[in-house]
Amino acid sequence: MSTLIHSERIEHGILVIRGQRVLLDTDLALLYGVQTKRFNEQVKRNIVRFPDNFMFQLTKEEKDEVVAKCDHLEKLKYSRTNPYAFTEHGAIMAATILNTPFAIETS
Repeated sequence: MSTLIHSERIEHGILVIRGQRVLLDTDLALLYGVQTKRFNEQVKRNIVRFPDNFMFQLTKEEKDEVVAKCDHLEKLKYSRTNPYAFTEHGAIMAATILNTPFAIETS
């Protein structure tokens, strides 16, 4: 995948939540080429690398608002869990714990 496509995907996924520019776990998983479930498993296994200023979990209200405003996140409506939001530093840290070609290139 070209760098241009990655840039467009990243820009499309950036949201402002709690006053911070973030990417949701679903968008980062797609970007790094893994399933969201596997992405979150790796994050939980390495949770000490993700302090509060790197990631946070959305509340139900925040999730509902994001789903209502972002068409590409429609499938989150049916998820039982609230997604995680990653700041720029969190997204970079996520790349260091994943073993996919783009994650390795990014980190």
